[in-house]
Amino acid sequence: MKLFDTHAHVNDGRFDNDRNEMLQACFDTGVEYIMIPGVDRGTVESGLALAKQYDQLYAAVGTHPHESKDFTEEDYEFYKEQALNNDKVRAIGEIGLDYYYDFSDRETQKRVFIRQLELAREVDLPIIIHDRDAHGDIMNILRNEGKDNWGIFHCYSGSWEMAKEAIKMGFYISFAGPVVFPKSTNLKDVARQVPLERILIETDSPYLTPPPFRGRRNDPSKTQFVAEEIASLKGLDVDEFCEIAFNNGKRVFGIKYM
Repeated sequence: MKLFDTHAHVNDGRFDNDRNEMLQACFDTGVEYIMIPGVDRGTVESGLALAKQYDQLYAAVGTHPHESKDFTEEDYEFYKEQALNNDKVRAIGEIGLDYYYDFSDRETQKRVFIRQLELAREVDLPIIIHDRDAHGDIMNILRNEGKDNWGIFHCYSGSWEMAKEAIKMGFYISFAGPVVFPKSTNLKDVARQVPLERILIETDSPYLTPPPFRGRRNDPSKTQFVAEEIASLKGLDVDEFCEIAFNNGKRVFGIKYM
């Protein structure tokens, strides 16, 4: 089973006591690549440092909507410099809107999202979108301000109609632990319908741990449970599906085929 966890915060403090051992265990169970998203300047820097240590790790640079209130033009220039000069940087993210917590006010979130869409176009990299309870505004901004952007809807939670439009715009749809939850019937229906060439899988570690591990820290080895669920929904052999999702991940992040 070849796995690509396309979204895992393995630089999170919850891994500080056993990070190297955790990563090695993931590699031993079939995880071949991990993408580390940025949340703010500090996590971007730690993600880049970690990616430098492992051939299997790549990083994204960007400011999460929670931290939009602290985003500066200095951050923009730092992200730009890394995107242009650091081969480990393969995306701008995670960026977007979060109307569930509203840790940053919504107008600031929108402004910073649009600014980082500009960054992605400037450096010609995909974006990793965080969208929580903000489907309408996310899509409106992409229609009006992001016509030349493309990338990933991470931990997708929208409708099939929205997914269809996003796919037409050039986006991949990424599923995490919630698709495994027994009551996630709508999300399972979306996963059944997303074309195989547009599906990615992820954990969003250390969050969103799938059954049967709910309540425990998540890690990239648990990508396999997302893969098994979607393979079942699609009526595919799990290894066949993993190979497809793995190659999709390499394609979207521009990782050369070995």
